Amino acid sequence: MSDKPLNVLAVVGSLHRDSVTRTVVQHIADQLRAAGCSVDVLDLDREPLPFYNPDTAEDQASFPALQARVDRADVFILGTPDYHGSISGAMKNFLDHFWHEFAGKLFATVVASHEKGLTVTDQLRTIARQCYAWSLPYGVSFTDKQDVQNGQIISDSLKKRLEMMIRDVRVYGGLIVQQRRADLAGTDPGFMARLRQ
Repeated sequence: MSDKPLNVLAVVGSLHRDSVTRTVVQHIADQLRAAGCSVDVLDLDREPLPFYNPDTAEDQASFPALQARVDRADVFILGTPDYHGSISGAMKNFLDHFWHEFAGKLFATVVASHEKGLTVTDQLRTIARQCYAWSLPYGVSFTDKQDVQNGQIISDSLKKRLEMMIRDVRVYGGLIVQQRRADLAGTDPGFMARLRQ
């Protein structure tokens, strides 16, 4: 295993002031830090992004710093509410800003939903696939009041599912980043060409 810590970017895709998504993403971030990972939390309510415009996105003064944060990440924790069976506009806008930076990295999804969040999880996994990223084969969904209340996770079931996700992020994220680093250091021109398409 590498001496380098796993770099995780945890994205809060909810703009709600009392967001249960934020509570769960922050819990994951805290647990990953305690396990030795380097975790950067991007809260899209506190760090809003302009709407994605392919003509001007990279001209924004804040873009290079954000791009560096995304590029540095080995794993993305993507937390979003379920809005009408889809990801939040804030999360979609974040994902629209990047593509190359996701290639060869791991996505893990958490969804605040009263409908199990399956459609939302599938959408995030589709985006991962389109960007040549990996994704865990499952997502974790939760509901307010039943699983999260007053800024606290109150459900033992949710805590256990998050423990599993945190373990899998560390294990599989670590394996994927090792292989990605080896591939990037290699001399296979075909691989490099595919990665940069």
